[in-house]
Amino acid sequence: MSAGWLSIVGLGPGDAALVTPEVTAALAEASDVIGYFPYVARVAPREGLTLHGSDNRVELDRARLALELAAKGARVVVVSSGDPGVFAMASAVFEALEAAPKEWRDLDIRVLPGITAMLAASARAGAPLGHDFCAINLSDNLKPWALIEKRLRLAVEADFAMAFYNPRSKARPEGFARVLNTLRDVCEPERLILFARAVSTPEEELRVVPLAEATPEMADMRTMVIVGSSRTRLIARKGNPLLYTPRSVPEGTA
Repeated sequence: MSAGWLSIVGLGPGDAALVTPEVTAALAEASDVIGYFPYVARVAPREGLTLHGSDNRVELDRARLALELAAKGARVVVVSSGDPGVFAMASAVFEALEAAPKEWRDLDIRVLPGITAMLAASARAGAPLGHDFCAINLSDNLKPWALIEKRLRLAVEADFAMAFYNPRSKARPEGFARVLNTLRDVCEPERLILFARAVSTPEEELRVVPLAEATPEMADMRTMVIVGSSRTRLIARKGNPLLYTPRSVPEGTA
């Protein structure tokens, strides 16, 4: 078996200080780094390192390349933003592995976690994910809109706080408007929503508004949207307010 290895890593939300030491060590040992162009651009070039940037819709192609290089003896790092297991490349690599030659299953493959966008956004705002919550990818590229709407409605019924990934792209600007309309069908207008854009970068912006005041233009693909539960609270103070969801639910609540 080849001495190559494959690490699937998360680069965190943007700030280099939020990249874990484990990921930094893997990048220092890598011979090849593979990923979406903007994420590969976050890795400093050096002698002996080949950077393989590619478009955002070729995840399986990236995964197959990574496996092929590792099988030939390369030390391969596949990069994602945030955490590689949350709407990112880890799942794509394993999907490709399942269809690949069986001997590739014996490769040294590791998933190295990173700080997710939803956790970074939550920390910046306070603790809106302080109780039960769920994460939903709002892109309908790989699943139908009807399933997204069903999951939204059921999450509201269960009174989860919700973290939304990929809320509004240039290719489908109408999608987030549909999400807000769905929420307005089933939520009270006072439900608090956090729009956290480009968290941990110089372009960071935080905004908390009630559902009644939320508009589609408040989100783009660099925005993490967190919708509070019915119990999520806002503490006013000087500077940015603190958004949090209490740790407990009154007995008898259903």
